[in-house]
Amino acid sequence: MAEQNRPRSTRPQRHRPTMDDVAAVAGVSRGTVSRVLNGGHNVSGPALEAVERAIRKTGYVVNQHARSLVTQRSDSVAFILSEPQDRLFEDPNFNNLLRGCTQVLAEHDITLLLTVAGTSEDRKRIGRWVTAGHVDGALVVSNHLGSPLLDELKGRGLPFVVCGRPLGHEREVSYVAADDRDGARQMVAYLRSRGHRRIGIITGPLDTSGGVDRLAGYRDVAGDAEPGLIEAGDYSQASGEAAMERLLRQNPDLDAVFVCSDLMAVGAIAYLHRIGKRVPEDIAIGGFDDSKVATTTTPRLTTIRQPFARVSQEMVRLLLAHIAGEQHAAVILPTELVIRESA
Repeated sequence: MAEQNRPRSTRPQRHRPTMDDVAAVAGVSRGTVSRVLNGGHNVSGPALEAVERAIRKTGYVVNQHARSLVTQRSDSVAFILSEPQDRLFEDPNFNNLLRGCTQVLAEHDITLLLTVAGTSEDRKRIGRWVTAGHVDGALVVSNHLGSPLLDELKGRGLPFVVCGRPLGHEREVSYVAADDRDGARQMVAYLRSRGHRRIGIITGPLDTSGGVDRLAGYRDVAGDAEPGLIEAGDYSQASGEAAMERLLRQNPDLDAVFVCSDLMAVGAIAYLHRIGKRVPEDIAIGGFDDSKVATTTTPRLTTIRQPFARVSQEMVRLLLAHIAGEQHAAVILPTELVIRESA
């Protein structure tokens, strides 16, 4: 009973600061505060500084919903991963890109929303959602040839940027890509310089630019390799293990393999260890990505470094430019051979 009879606190509740409070502290009109919050157009330098000081002093927080109604902007961007959900947690490349894009967008006070589109139906559904005004633009990662997603985004006029060369859409959309073909050339040339002559390849999916371009780079150096030296994977560890088994079954004299992702290379090395093959003494292995798994293998992985931080920065830069009304553009970034113990 004593608890029920305790008098309630009479301390006044602190009201949430308003635009009027900011205007009063800054000594300007409410309209000037509104213009500052919506981009600072037609506001003098002294007034802009006064409003910014007043915002800090009062602790005013923008009502994002009200601001969106005025600016027609959501201040958010979608990160669309066109892969099954489990790949987000398995493949470190996707996490590198997600983290990098989130950090760069945060510098512009823009929120990144993660969406996973693992099936054709998912891609159609997410395409409809992101073009319904929920976001200002999209970053598309791991696009597959024939996917309806890019046509959906393009048809509805949503600004977007693709990570990797968008097969079939190169002239129509903005994209940022590592130079996959040249990276593959570097790796195969290095393997040949080490005296290897029976060099196989485990490609990525051949409906993606990484799969197509890395295979092309391999052929640039190795020539028209016999079909038995080429096996496809899906960038997962399990697919690298299975493809390595198929390669060796067809080519017992294989002396090197270019594996087109580090994660697949982990699987390939695991299979070789299981059957008693030594790396690199019996079979040399080269990867692609220089992700964190490249230094956890035994032996550590010789690989091609992709500049993930630069890719993230350029994707965000192109997207913000596209949202601001600039034309489509493409950026291709150089790759680098990283030599370790596996080859």
